[in-house]
Amino acid sequence: MIVSKLILKNWRNFRNVDVALGERMFIVGANASGKSNFLDVFRFLRDIAKQQGGGLQKAIEDRDGLSKIRCLAARRYPDVEIEVHLSDGDSEISTYKYAIGIRQEARGHRQPFLAYEKVWKGNDLILSRPDSDDKKDSERLKQTHLEQINSNMAFRDIARFFESVLYLHLVPQLLKFPNAFSGGQSDGDPFGKEFLKRVANTPKKTRESRLRKIEDSLRHAVPQLKELTFIDEKGVPHLQAIYEHWRPSGAKQREDQFSDGTLRLVGLFWSLLESESLLLLEEPELSLNAGIVRQLAGIIHRSQRQKKRQVFISTHSADLLTKEVGGEETLLLLPGAEGTEVKQASSIEAVRAMLESGFSVGEAVIPKITPPQMEELSLGF
Repeated sequence: MIVSKLILKNWRNFRNVDVALGERMFIVGANASGKSNFLDVFRFLRDIAKQQGGGLQKAIEDRDGLSKIRCLAARRYPDVEIEVHLSDGDSEISTYKYAIGIRQEARGHRQPFLAYEKVWKGNDLILSRPDSDDKKDSERLKQTHLEQINSNMAFRDIARFFESVLYLHLVPQLLKFPNAFSGGQSDGDPFGKEFLKRVANTPKKTRESRLRKIEDSLRHAVPQLKELTFIDEKGVPHLQAIYEHWRPSGAKQREDQFSDGTLRLVGLFWSLLESESLLLLEEPELSLNAGIVRQLAGIIHRSQRQKKRQVFISTHSADLLTKEVGGEETLLLLPGAEGTEVKQASSIEAVRAMLESGFSVGEAVIPKITPPQMEELSLGF
């Protein structure tokens, strides 16, 4: 399944959103326009659906409460609403639709609860809450049926889909020096601190196959890289690379000696090979040479042909938005006084005209997200 449509009301930066989504989407916008918050919708649904340590209350608590999630432009209608349409492949017909509305108790502990929860299978409404049981016991509205195994049997495919969502924004320093960073582990390991454990826990044959594919790709991007392997030292997992060197056997390095760009590429390639779930990539261009960045859109597309999966990518980079990227798969985030507006790039006349004239999406849309006073950014000097 893929997410074919997203409707939001009062979610973080977004007062109203209604956009179609395809197998590959690039989310482009200025700083603080809401790129991360757009991706967080899918992480939020994943956190609700998780069987271990999930649920509506935990997902909201992890985001510091409903007031931090609610759009500042919400005004008189404060409910936070999310509706997701799920389709099989390229079909425009929704297999499922899942929708929730969330509000807060007016007094007391001010806990969040469901204003509604609805599920459609095809055109049939198969769940509509509040139901008669909810009206007898309002405490039930503090949990979704999505998170309850005994209640989601008729639409468990949705729960499994959301639970499998994978987010990656690998921070190289967490991987190089994990013991230098204290604090608990974030749900889903979004920043890669436990990335090597994921590699270690992968069956050996699968792990070696993936690392061979990654090694073949890295040889074109990382000078002198000859071999990439996984090693286990007294129960501690490591990546090891051999670089061509004046010594006949080459020079060995472990992950703490890799460049930031090499580690981010390894994490990106591994995630593309890892599963068929929805993959959320946050600014994959960071730490990478512009020449490599220009290849990423094509790499992602080719990986999707092998694994029928959906990928959403946030970016600031014109180099990533090459002519291989279409205006219909690019979402432009445009901040305003009433929240951020989300537009398909090809729906904007000026952008469409540039694309038809041969410009890349990057050339057409990056100037539109550059702050107008950018040249005055001087720190007072």
